[in-house]
Amino acid sequence: MTMTNLITQSNKKLIKWIISFFIIINVVFFAPLNCLCVENKRESEVVKAVRRVSPAVVNISSESEVRKRINPFSGFGLDPFFDSFFKDFFDPGLERQQKRASLGSGVIIDGKRGFILTNAHVIIKTGKITVTLKDEREFTATIVGADPDSDLAVLRITSKNSLPAIEMGSSKDIMIGETVIAIGNPFGFSNTVTTGVISAKNRSIRTKNRVFHDFIQIDASINPGNSGGPLLNINGELIGINTAIYAKAQGIGFAIPINKAKRIISDLIQYGEVIQPWIGLAIQNLDKRLAQYLKVPGSKGVMIKKIVKNSPSHKAGMHDGDIIVSIGSKKILSNNDYKTALRDFSAGDTIKINLWRNGKALNVSVIASVFPLDLAGELAYQLMGIRTENISSRKRFSYKTIAKQGVIITKIHRQSYLYQTGVRPGDVIRQIDEINVKNLKDFEGAIVKYRHKTSVVILLQRGEQGYYISVKL
Repeated sequence: MTMTNLITQSNKKLIKWIISFFIIINVVFFAPLNCLCVENKRESEVVKAVRRVSPAVVNISSESEVRKRINPFSGFGLDPFFDSFFKDFFDPGLERQQKRASLGSGVIIDGKRGFILTNAHVIIKTGKITVTLKDEREFTATIVGADPDSDLAVLRITSKNSLPAIEMGSSKDIMIGETVIAIGNPFGFSNTVTTGVISAKNRSIRTKNRVFHDFIQIDASINPGNSGGPLLNINGELIGINTAIYAKAQGIGFAIPINKAKRIISDLIQYGEVIQPWIGLAIQNLDKRLAQYLKVPGSKGVMIKKIVKNSPSHKAGMHDGDIIVSIGSKKILSNNDYKTALRDFSAGDTIKINLWRNGKALNVSVIASVFPLDLAGELAYQLMGIRTENISSRKRFSYKTIAKQGVIITKIHRQSYLYQTGVRPGDVIRQIDEINVKNLKDFEGAIVKYRHKTSVVILLQRGEQGYYISVKL
């Protein structure tokens, strides 16, 4: 073998050794970095948003106790006839308690004060409420306030340690087609995540009991367990609260815009309920023929038929017969549009109203206020055609009633719905919707609270009998 061949073989061995060395170095030192680069490529904005927000998403478990009589022979397949026998024979105190949990989700909006935002339907008519965080911490929650009309509620928990909270976003500039993320905590200890896009804005949803307005529609379904959880934009900011109020929805979901929720949250925390703004006017739908005669733009709007003296509208210079064309950025085409537009404001807010008067467009600014309780009696007469008083010994004797709580009807308009259904002076009102009426103050508060509803359910007492009546307002 020549010297040249020896050198060539040595070079080949050296080259192989160098290649093997770099392969080993790459495997040991650079492969993890390559994997990390691949992993970073998979870590999308959705993943980052979910990781950041998940600790603030909670599970809400509401429990109620149910008493059930124990029949020790129920498992023997006896004739149903014997059921009534055993119910009478065995001690009625022989009962057992069962707990029925209703699950939903929520999101912590204030970690310092422990405020949690969720859906009203998740916690209404429940017993003990337990909140479970992602890290498995459990708290007993109290209800700060709930608003069934918007399906929003605020809970509060107390913790010695800090609580994770979500970052508030804005629903004002959301875009159709924008990517959104819905998170829920239906079972505790874990989160469920769905993604989709915004399909529509300002959706109205009609359920069995009421109509909800201004919802965000997304192309991801929301189930009851995820109801009350947050809807996020791609930056992980809260832009809505998911809700499962529409049972017929399949393959679509709805969320309450966070800008709408902010006003409601503020009222619930401050007052325990939503305070409807009052501007002091009564309106009626505008007839198309009259609208054309008055040359109203678009031939649509609502007409002011009465303004309360010294009310916010009166102070702003509004007149009877003015046509309301828009409130804020919303066009007003009907009485319902007017009521819906006012829900976007609170007492103390300045409301921009566009009017049409004598062929000219006018813009006025009205400072909304709280409805004065001294006008509640007159309001009750306008809405239901009745006048009421507290129950006194004299009233009980005069009207021969045995009721000790409630308000007694002392006058009723013969053209009113209540009169036509058989209600008469001396009948006692014990309840209006969810509010128990013990006295005139309760009655007036209920009238003010429900004045914008289309109907209420009243519990009336006559003698020893009680009966419910649904009344249109």
